[in-house]
Amino acid sequence: MKTINLRPANLDRDFGELATLFSQEQDEPTNEHSLLVDYKEHKDRIIRLKIAEDEQGNLMGFNWAVRSRFDPKQIYFYIIVKPEFRKQGAGRLLYDDLEMIAKKYKVSNLQVTIRDTNPESEAFAEKRGFMEKSHYIGLALKLESFDMQAYDDLIAKLKGEGFHFTSMETLGNTEECQRKLYQLNDTTSMEKTVSENEHSWLSFEDFKLKVCQSDWYLPGGQMIAIDVTTNTWAAMSAITRYKGSEHANNLHTGVDRHYFGRKLALATLILALRYARDVLKVKRVHTEENGLNLPTFAIYRELGYKRIPGNITMEKTFA
Repeated sequence: MKTINLRPANLDRDFGELATLFSQEQDEPTNEHSLLVDYKEHKDRIIRLKIAEDEQGNLMGFNWAVRSRFDPKQIYFYIIVKPEFRKQGAGRLLYDDLEMIAKKYKVSNLQVTIRDTNPESEAFAEKRGFMEKSHYIGLALKLESFDMQAYDDLIAKLKGEGFHFTSMETLGNTEECQRKLYQLNDTTSMEKTVSENEHSWLSFEDFKLKVCQSDWYLPGGQMIAIDVTTNTWAAMSAITRYKGSEHANNLHTGVDRHYFGRKLALATLILALRYARDVLKVKRVHTEENGLNLPTFAIYRELGYKRIPGNITMEKTFA
């Protein structure tokens, strides 16, 4: 029987391999430097990061557990094992280690996100008492064949009704504007058709640090619709292109509930797609959406988005 050892991760020795595994498993490119930055940023909340290796010292896989910023009794974690070392006991050992430390810290909830194209990992989690919490379906749009001019009349109509379309870049990306962007992000996230009743940030200061000061934040890709009559920020759609990625990502599109039914989500999304095509110079745009959010899926279907791999979040609750 193969001997498997667990040891603490070494920042200099291991993070290159960890970055490669994250890139393969999450289908989004990352590198050693970015992973180290992420580790140092969240170090105070990381309660476990162990490496599984065989008798020859080969890295087989790892676990990585982080406390929620909102609830210290909730943990988000990864367990990733190299394909050539799967079904040899490394995953089981890494999970048992993680659950042991979770019980030590009196954690009440464990959550893991799994690609929906990975039934083996889903079965692994189910066997250990995890249940599906949400399924975010992946979607992609080819910009080369997309007719954006077809929506010119809609945008002109909304302008005639008193809506001004702009971006954070045009508005100067001032702190005052960032506060309004934060409020719009937070309220529209909480008011989604399929609400998870979870805030995304602790405060404006947290939003400013995690969003506005991040390297992926592009003020030109933060599209805003403003009701000029009341100066209300009515809708938004954010888009970016992560470093090393060949495609852009729709991040969040939301509408203040007082403006539902006006097609502002569609209009701001179109403007975000134009930015992706004309400024980011990409040919594809990706996004993920809760599988239960049927109204949003109707918009994506109208625009021609096609399904690609997405993510399933599974959770286990302790008494």
